[in-house]
Amino acid sequence: MRPWLSAMRLRTLPLSVSGIILGTCFAIYNGKFNWWVMVLAILTTISLQILSNLANDYGDGVKGTDNEDRVGPKRAIQSGEITPDDMLEAIKTNIVLIIILTLALIWAAFGPTNFLFLLLFVFLGGLSVYAALNYTMGDSPYGYRALGDIFVFIFFGLLSTAGSYLLYMHTINHVVVLPAIALGLLSVGVLNLNNMRDIESDRKVGKITMAVKLGLSRAKAYHFFLIIGAMVITLVFSILYYVEPYNFLYLLAFIPLTMHIIKIKKANSASDFDAQLKVLALSTFLFSLLLGIGYILY
Repeated sequence: MRPWLSAMRLRTLPLSVSGIILGTCFAIYNGKFNWWVMVLAILTTISLQILSNLANDYGDGVKGTDNEDRVGPKRAIQSGEITPDDMLEAIKTNIVLIIILTLALIWAAFGPTNFLFLLLFVFLGGLSVYAALNYTMGDSPYGYRALGDIFVFIFFGLLSTAGSYLLYMHTINHVVVLPAIALGLLSVGVLNLNNMRDIESDRKVGKITMAVKLGLSRAKAYHFFLIIGAMVITLVFSILYYVEPYNFLYLLAFIPLTMHIIKIKKANSASDFDAQLKVLALSTFLFSLLLGIGYILY
């Protein structure tokens, strides 16, 4: 099991459910909650994240992107602990699981009615599987064309937060827009940090990420824009939607985020960036948790 658990990259899972937490908390804030929807939404999101991680391992492994130049945890195919064929079978199994979970989630949220919502979430489920697979897999993966940032912003920020809110409320409210944008920026920051770590090895094998296109110096500036932009947007949101002091609970998450910015400013080596990946991912999860809780405490 150890190679498979490593391939699933469990440390990425808290980040993947951050949008579900935000969407759920703002649904509670507006008077709606459903245990089944929350549990199934979290399980579906985790399954999609695991699919993405397995697909990335497969795509980068068979393309030779994961090689001795790469810094960070060794990938399963790169190390030889899992064969490409076995990984492909695991990917297929995971897709079947996602289909089952997605259908169960749609049924729990909408039942046999709301046919348009049923179609919408079937489409979004399919789109999510496509995005998870085609980041590194296929003949023209979007992760090799500097498009990963856009997809992460949409799926980890906008779609995760607003989509989960829609599952409860059956409508979209402007209250989730700014939090979704802030979470999207932080999630892109995690990807950009990963790409800054791998900038040299990616450049050698022709994997064009935003960091490769910008170069390390400008990629750092882009990173600061993402993190500070998320912080500013959240401050604006909590002022516009102020209810009580608990709304500013998320400011506690600004402490590790600020320390992270200072560390990245000084970072020069791939190992410096790698050391900050877990910090930023967990800080983003903490941010989502505190922001959401801050609007349901009375």
